[in-house]
Amino acid sequence: MEPTRIQLTASEISSLWTQYMFDSMSICFIKYALEHLEDQDIIEIYELSLKFSERHVQKAKEFFNGENYPIPQGFSDKDVNIKAPRLFLDPFYLYYMYIMSLQGLTGYALSVGTSIRADLRKYYIECNIETMNLFEKTIDTMLTKGIYSRPPILPAPESVDYVKHQSFLTGWFGQRRPLTGMEIGDITFNMNKMHMHVALKVGFSQVVESKKVRQFVKRGAEISNKHIATFEQIFREEKLNSPISWQSYVTNSTVSPFSDKWVMYQILLSTQIAIAFYGSALSVTNRRDLAEKYIGLSSELIRLAEDGMSLMIELGWLEEPPKASDRRALTQGKKEGIDG
Repeated sequence: MEPTRIQLTASEISSLWTQYMFDSMSICFIKYALEHLEDQDIIEIYELSLKFSERHVQKAKEFFNGENYPIPQGFSDKDVNIKAPRLFLDPFYLYYMYIMSLQGLTGYALSVGTSIRADLRKYYIECNIETMNLFEKTIDTMLTKGIYSRPPILPAPESVDYVKHQSFLTGWFGQRRPLTGMEIGDITFNMNKMHMHVALKVGFSQVVESKKVRQFVKRGAEISNKHIATFEQIFREEKLNSPISWQSYVTNSTVSPFSDKWVMYQILLSTQIAIAFYGSALSVTNRRDLAEKYIGLSSELIRLAEDGMSLMIELGWLEEPPKASDRRALTQGKKEGIDG
């Protein structure tokens, strides 16, 4: 007797859709990078990443076909010119893979937790293992080449202690306590991400064709630089070291390797992920001034993401994600996507 077919849930189909968009975008970047990379260690990492991304795209197609669900358009060879001049130097490509693999680990862990069907859970666990291996190779290579910026270290306390005063929460007024290790870790990670944002946007601002897209990219770079400066000021006050900048690893090329649509998606994706990580940092921050900063910085990114989505809608580039049926329209005899 044939087992009853279990339809994918909203979260499961959405995870697949998001992964398909991400991996089809990544394939474009990886193929372009492989045309220019010279360092054999980094080439091997990118070849491994390409293998994983192409397998993920194929597997997602199989899941979509099994559900009779339309395969997203995503991105293809039409969105990349692999013969365009080099836009980034080898060390930045390694750093980019470091940040993207970190983001992949977070995404796959979430997908495992929101997947119910056994075959999908098994698949995402495999993806997580692959990405962990990719992350390990990437960070080991960065350490070997001496280009990994280590976070600050903490002196070991003489004994275990408990918080005794409400001043632990003080931020704006009174003497502020030193940052906790968790707060330092979050600020370091968010600075690292923002440094990647800046380098990407500096490069993209040189090559995009649309004037509107260029203005948006430049605005994004200004915001990212502002956020880095905010975090660096906090660390200066605490006498802590900050991560290094990667802008110097952008070349002078003015020929675009990617479609403007691809560039917009990369920036929007990075912005949305940054908002999520700011929210995570906010949830474990106990100093009031830091909480206020995260709220303000998040609001700035939310406005940027909203304006970016509006621009993509205007240009006809925003692919619609999975959504529920419009029951109000259906009860009025309208067909979705056809009648107003």
